[in-house]
Amino acid sequence: MDSDSRLALIREFDDRRGLEPPLLSASVHRQIESIVLERLESDRLAAKGITPTRSAILVGPPGVGKTLSARWIAARLRKPLWVLDLTAVMSSLLGKTGNNLRAALDHAKANSAVLLLDEIDAIAKRRSDESDIGELKRLVTVILQEVDQWPATGLLLAATNHPELVDPALWRRFEAVVQFGKSEPAAVSAAVRRFLGEDLATFEPWVDALSSTLADASLSDVQRSITALRRRHALNEADAQLLVGQLLGDGMASLSKAQRLALAIDLAKSGQHTHQDVSKLTGVARDTIRRHAGPSPRRGRGLK
Repeated sequence: MDSDSRLALIREFDDRRGLEPPLLSASVHRQIESIVLERLESDRLAAKGITPTRSAILVGPPGVGKTLSARWIAARLRKPLWVLDLTAVMSSLLGKTGNNLRAALDHAKANSAVLLLDEIDAIAKRRSDESDIGELKRLVTVILQEVDQWPATGLLLAATNHPELVDPALWRRFEAVVQFGKSEPAAVSAAVRRFLGEDLATFEPWVDALSSTLADASLSDVQRSITALRRRHALNEADAQLLVGQLLGDGMASLSKAQRLALAIDLAKSGQHTHQDVSKLTGVARDTIRRHAGPSPRRGRGLK
């Protein structure tokens, strides 16, 4: 705890009672599972004189699951995740920030914690950045030393949305670099189904269409859109068909011509909607839809 502001330097996520696994690409999933397995089998490694991965940095744009993955790692290890709160660590008092940082890191080491340094680029910027004050540059040195000396009994994680800002020397200190990219179609589809929750059966006919429309969204944006859809349905603002149509329509502007065609084909092949309705929604000509998807069903669900 900071002695001046009385703000807690560390926030805690305790997911030991259960947490759904994050929706990740196959490559990221393998890396995450490898980190977990090494620590669960640390005795086998120790017998050969090998230590498990002590530090890893999670890299990628917002909303791709970096923090959730850190929580998942901690939960698998039957530990809470401690997150260093940089807003509390930073202090206007010269030299106090370094003291706060060391105090938080020492506390985590003493407790063999799984510690996450979120948005590490805020305090570990390139030391060649002339726009920064000397205090922040000194923090980079502190972090470099800590990563080097982190004990095998704990696990130090970091996350950044802006890898280009992080001091290059820090990259070499982390034993693993996990790159989170754009969500894969399978992950988006799984996310839509997961976030629909108890309403999945109601919206089942439109899962593929929703997944196609939200294909370029981050998983956090997918959750936000699906949760908003469920709220409107729960409050009886409109029936499920109309609500889905409105959501798809809102996202249509961001789709390319090829993406709109693919969505139109998916909707038409589902047999739930007439070609006329699909054409109105996607802007794809009815003849084009018929050529790719076959004849229109006699009665659609009226998706508008």
